[in-house]
Amino acid sequence: MTATARAMHQEDKDWCYRMKDLCEATGLPRQAIHFYIQQGLLPPGHKTGRNMAWYTEEHIERLRLIKKLQHEQFLPLKAIKALFDGEDGVFSPRQYAFLAGVKEELAESLKTSDDRSPTLSPEEIAEKTGIDPEDVERAFELGLVGGARSNGALRIAAADAWIFEVFGKVRGAGFTPDLGFAVEDMALYQDVITKLLNDEVRLLSSRLSELPPEKVATMIEQVVPILDHYIMRLHSTKIREFFANVL
Repeated sequence: MTATARAMHQEDKDWCYRMKDLCEATGLPRQAIHFYIQQGLLPPGHKTGRNMAWYTEEHIERLRLIKKLQHEQFLPLKAIKALFDGEDGVFSPRQYAFLAGVKEELAESLKTSDDRSPTLSPEEIAEKTGIDPEDVERAFELGLVGGARSNGALRIAAADAWIFEVFGKVRGAGFTPDLGFAVEDMALYQDVITKLLNDEVRLLSSRLSELPPEKVATMIEQVVPILDHYIMRLHSTKIREFFANVL
């Protein structure tokens, strides 16, 4: 057997798990795994037929990590995907080392998210924010908020309740379901901010990596509130400019 043939034979042996094997190894239902593939969180399997595909050990490890991040740390699926996108080549090893050094020097409020261990039920969030429990369920399905199911009951990270407070205020302003507005529309803003953040980090790591991490951390702490204000003002300005030029 030639070296090429041996390599091909080994590659075939790596693809040795079926969907039911993934479910048994991770405790995740088939529907959830298919959803992760659709959302780009998990690479697709090697299809050998219309309803047959094979998977590798890497698929199992990725699924276990997704489950840990979502069910134990209550990270939203969009945040998990952004993390995986970074692992898959957005940042070089040198950039990761630089960012890790900056993280160590950041103020605690920027270094870590709010405590994600307290959780709320969709009904508790609905009572607090005035939206429907179904909206909470849908936001979870879309990956807009972190949460997990236990015995079929959904629990959402209490740190994400502010998202529903905003959504409730938007709905209270008249953007209601009978006019076609739904929780899916909030995904627009998350997608834009996620892309903005990735671009910002690439810019930062490409231009500031020669500076001491403590200096970069101080610069970030000072500039974040400035840019938050800029983004808010810019959005309002663009809306005014649009309507000023409609006619």
